Amino acid sequence: MIDDASGEAYLSRQPILDLREDLIGYELLPQADGDGTGRHLPADAAMLVCAVYAELDVRSALGRHKAFLRVTPEFLHDDAIEALPADSVVLQLMPEQAPDEKTLERCRLLRERRYSLALVGYEGLDERNSPLLTMVDFIKIDAGDKDARQLLALAGPLARLPIKLIAQGVKTRDDFMRCRGSGFQYFQGYFFARPEIVSGRRLTASQANLIRLVNLAAHDADTNRIEEGIKHDPALAIKLLSIVNSVAYGFPKRISSLRQAVVALGRRQLRRWLHLLLMTPVGKAPDANRTPLLQVAALRGRMLEILIGCLRPGDVELAGQAFITGLMSMMPAALGMPMDEIFEQIVLEQEIVAALQSYQGLLGRMLALIECYDSEKADECDRILSEFGDSGMDRSMLNACLMDSLRWINAGDES
Repeated sequence: MIDDASGEAYLSRQPILDLREDLIGYELLPQADGDGTGRHLPADAAMLVCAVYAELDVRSALGRHKAFLRVTPEFLHDDAIEALPADSVVLQLMPEQAPDEKTLERCRLLRERRYSLALVGYEGLDERNSPLLTMVDFIKIDAGDKDARQLLALAGPLARLPIKLIAQGVKTRDDFMRCRGSGFQYFQGYFFARPEIVSGRRLTASQANLIRLVNLAAHDADTNRIEEGIKHDPALAIKLLSIVNSVAYGFPKRISSLRQAVVALGRRQLRRWLHLLLMTPVGKAPDANRTPLLQVAALRGRMLEILIGCLRPGDVELAGQAFITGLMSMMPAALGMPMDEIFEQIVLEQEIVAALQSYQGLLGRMLALIECYDSEKADECDRILSEFGDSGMDRSMLNACLMDSLRWINAGDES
């Protein structure tokens, strides 16, 4: 097996969601060439992917969610593929020509061993994919450049087959709704991972109250004032009590009042929790695994926190600022307003403001790194990593940081 294979590639990831916009898994693609194009992996793909799985403990990080992995013909026929856990991966096939009998037999064998298969790049029935239709569980169709009529023409003939359809390249809300109406069950694209500001959106009363509470906590206001603010939002009060009484916090006795909850949680943790709630769309519970925007924000915040912890061990205050920086970087999309307007309403430390405005300081450079990582800009990632010299920051650390962050979110969901 390739030595330190996880250090040779950036781990591209993109969430895949169902009709309710609940997360079902990620497409994970080691980008050995770093171009972020999603093209075929190199000839040693089986070794690379299996090494990444082993070294980064991907199965543990993803929990109950599936990992969708693209495979080359070399990968498909390599014995190393069976080192991957059958119950947690989906092997994505990208046939460029009609499959031969050896390939069909390999697919049958993998199916017998309970591996799930998917077809990628489906553009209609032809000699490349028709022999595989009875063996695959998923079919991916690129929906980004197709209208409703074209999508129906592709999805309609597949409707009676026991196959789940994944719309790939979903970039806008209109794309999402068009694909839903065409019979797709799962969705993937930058609409979920790179949300844009909705122009003209106004804050709800609940969001305005959350901003007021964030500011009170930032100014270390009197507990009575914070408690009074929470009382005005019954749903928030119930959620706070359920959070502090959860197994995750492990307080020795049950907390039954809002005042006790605020004191027990502490200002730093309260601010973090309130920032997370601000990311939650109106009418949805603040569940990082169910809301794509919240999930991206929580992942980014946690990754920044871990990276700062590696560079500045023991600096709890800076680590806390890193988490808030990650969350705040997604706030324009969550609140539907420019960052400058958000700064006018939410009290933030100057280090966080500088990072968000112009990528200044250590927090700013870490934020720039994570944004390049999320956008699969390998060259930019390498350039920023070089700024940290012999600190130990490298591709391997970023991939491991991603796995730790996914594990953290998964643990929070299960608690």
